[in-house]
Amino acid sequence: MSDSNLRHRGSSQHVRAPTNTIDQHVLSLNEKILNEVFNIYMEKDVGLCELAKMVDVDVRVPRKKITVLLLGNHSAGKSSFINWYIEETILKTGVAIETQGYFFVVSGKKRDTLKGKATLELYPHLRPLQNFPGCIDYLTTEISTSRARKFNLVTFIDTPGLVDGDMHYPYDVNETLLWLGDIADLVFVFFDPMGQALCKRTLNVVEKMWANQSDKMRLFLAKADEAGSETDRQRVLMQIVQELCKRPGLNRTGFDMPTIYLPDGTSKATKCANQIEEVCAIVEKTIEQTIQNSLNNLDKDALLFKQKLEARLNADNEARSRNFSRRVQSWCYSGLGIILPILLLLSLIVANATREAMRIHIGPGADIIYTIMKPLAGLWLMIPEGYHLQIVTAIVVVSGCLLIISRLFCAHEYVLPKRELKIMKRGLEFVDNAAERKKVMYADYLRQSLTDADFCE
Repeated sequence: MSDSNLRHRGSSQHVRAPTNTIDQHVLSLNEKILNEVFNIYMEKDVGLCELAKMVDVDVRVPRKKITVLLLGNHSAGKSSFINWYIEETILKTGVAIETQGYFFVVSGKKRDTLKGKATLELYPHLRPLQNFPGCIDYLTTEISTSRARKFNLVTFIDTPGLVDGDMHYPYDVNETLLWLGDIADLVFVFFDPMGQALCKRTLNVVEKMWANQSDKMRLFLAKADEAGSETDRQRVLMQIVQELCKRPGLNRTGFDMPTIYLPDGTSKATKCANQIEEVCAIVEKTIEQTIQNSLNNLDKDALLFKQKLEARLNADNEARSRNFSRRVQSWCYSGLGIILPILLLLSLIVANATREAMRIHIGPGADIIYTIMKPLAGLWLMIPEGYHLQIVTAIVVVSGCLLIISRLFCAHEYVLPKRELKIMKRGLEFVDNAAERKKVMYADYLRQSLTDADFCE
């Protein structure tokens, strides 16, 4: 990378080999919780992401790890910090500007390196980076088996070292940094005391990012032990703060800029306070907050989806009920429209034929028809012949109207297809189950900090 060691001492940096390999890999409770929450959202067919599409709700998929973006000028020590944190020399460090790309450092099963397209496959949420011409060719993922500190729950993003002047980047580095700042959970800004802390390009990016992401940004004076005496270090801090305060977007009171440097057994004695463990504490606190937020969001999303699914299923049941009622009415109108002409025809036959003639032409059922229709036939004979045509016409018209009305009742409301209805019912059960799983996960998470007696209270 484009960074030098936080302590620029040539080959004197001592970084231990990975403390754990995948053979010793055991998921911690926090990892299990984040993985289970993620799986609840991504479950096939009935996961919350699939259900969100059905009920037209936008849902944010929680990640299994927090993302820490390291920002700073060239030779600020970003790569060296990552190497120190994971206790493995996985990124190149040096004074020379060695790269202009982004390095994603993540814990995994085995040591591996992934390039641009493979990185986007690993991190689908990074695919919008394809919209920045040339950027995809400068993405690299370094997978380490280290289990040091909380690395198993962190994805570090090492960014290009920023310099002023005519330095050319093969893509819009400022815009990509701002975009990554939006998706990161933490943004660490490293200023070094060796003359580049006031790099204008770095300050421009920090100012723009601060406008929307100030709550996740932390400023540090890196390689603080190289700043000279305590007086020199105070001057450096004052110069940086003065430059920051000149910018409207950064002009605020209460600047907090801890001094950090890499602990090294070969270091010279120094009175400089090293607050690098505070950086680790910030990471751990963010992890804990992310777990709580993930569980809280799961609870909120589960309740929302339960309400949406129940409303959709209730609306479907009501639509089916109305459709059945219309279908019955349609059958009734159709039946009347068909029966009236038949009754008229049978009445004419009985009125103008004898029982014997009907037996010959109709068969055994003639007696039943004759008996039932005899009253209507008698009524027909009572009507003067001059009105017969009008009555026949009226019955035909009424019958036609009834048939037309029956067709109008055939227009049914839309109901869910059987497959979708089945999935929604399964989804409702899944959401109820997810809410119960959330309670168990929250209880397990709280037991890490509380005694059983406190927890019961």
